[in-house]
Amino acid sequence: MILQNISSRKLIYILSVFFLTVPILTAQNNATVKHPDWSYKKSIYEVNIRQYTQEGTFKAFEKHLPRLKEMGVGILWLMPINPIGEKNRKGTAGSYYSVKDYLSVNPEFGTAEDFKSLINKIHSMGMYVIVDWVANHTAWDNALAAEHPDWFTKDDDGNFVPPVADWSDVIDLNYDNNDLRRYMIDALKYWIKEFNIDGYRCDVAGMVPTEFWIEARKELDEIKDVFMLAEWSTPDMHKAFDMTYSWDLFHLMNDVAAGKKNASDLYNYFAKDFYTYGNDDFRMIFTSNHDENSWNGTVFERLGNAAETFAVYTFLVPGMPLIYSGQEGGLNKRLEFFEKDLIEWKESSFGELYKVLVHLKLNNRALYCGADGGSFIPVMTSSSDTVQAFIRGKNENKLFAVFNFSPDSKTVYLSSPLINDDYIDYFTGDTTTFNSSILMKLKPWEYKVFVK
Repeated sequence: MILQNISSRKLIYILSVFFLTVPILTAQNNATVKHPDWSYKKSIYEVNIRQYTQEGTFKAFEKHLPRLKEMGVGILWLMPINPIGEKNRKGTAGSYYSVKDYLSVNPEFGTAEDFKSLINKIHSMGMYVIVDWVANHTAWDNALAAEHPDWFTKDDDGNFVPPVADWSDVIDLNYDNNDLRRYMIDALKYWIKEFNIDGYRCDVAGMVPTEFWIEARKELDEIKDVFMLAEWSTPDMHKAFDMTYSWDLFHLMNDVAAGKKNASDLYNYFAKDFYTYGNDDFRMIFTSNHDENSWNGTVFERLGNAAETFAVYTFLVPGMPLIYSGQEGGLNKRLEFFEKDLIEWKESSFGELYKVLVHLKLNNRALYCGADGGSFIPVMTSSSDTVQAFIRGKNENKLFAVFNFSPDSKTVYLSSPLINDDYIDYFTGDTTTFNSSILMKLKPWEYKVFVK
């Protein structure tokens, strides 16, 4: 049975176990940016250069590119590559996000030529690269503070101030100043023109006026079709950005693993997300990133026995999945944020898991992002508070997934005419045929993924 060509953000609710009711919800398509053609089927991988290798350099990281290429990674997001401020620095190494010079490369990572070599190598392997950009604030000793003090926010006594009290190593920029806006757009254009990067991940993007980002995106797209990720989650960001963070889903997954929420809450999340965002808005789905790993715990601390389950889940629901440095090696420690703290690279079942998941997304049109992807059809189960099932479909591509989001074994009944088909179990290779009614046994936190 081939599913109709339905957008990935059209949620079709199955209102009865035995009968299918199909109210097709029409999403608003408010997108004002054109996604690069290459972006729809990609996954994204965050690179922590400092902690990736013993050397902590571009050259040392470059040796990992063949492995990442084999994994199928599409977009490499490099954490900030600029020099780090020394005044009021936190820790020994300081924060990547305390930028001393927007137009230079951090000498700890190598030279500008080393960075160009890395970008060229990434492109030669068919991958893309975006760079972390900190537009909201600078290091205290950024030359702009002395040359253009009027570009910064001041307190009543005329002193520089951090944007957040705890961010004591940085000072806030004031985007009421048009000269600052011009400088920042030119700096963004510099790295695209001179180094041929493919876009940016923009730190705390919502703390900078949206109007600035709209103008910046317009000028960047005149150079090349860029990909822009906002570290923010509000819909207005999609006026300038391709993708925003799915923070609510991230926190919900943590709560489900902890027994505070359940599978029904996951259904409700996607219903709300559908109504909130446009048909072609990309949402980044993740179980970890640099902030969460360092400050709130590893995936094993937060998700426990559900870590593998949710890793699979992030690749099958609508959106673009993120892998953080070391997750494919089963990273099980909080990396120090302001110090050198090497990732412990080791063999892990997560390595093969992420590889097969990335390739599934690459090769199955139903899992593409935005309007290019397929339908997301929740299948109600006899245990809707613990088991979630859904179908993704696009043209000839079809996927049927079932997840037990509980620490207990479950025997559940699923029923839908859309289930009726011949499948391959994606992880075992076994062939199977389902009728429209299924009785399925699931172990604690077990998942099943079937593809047509």
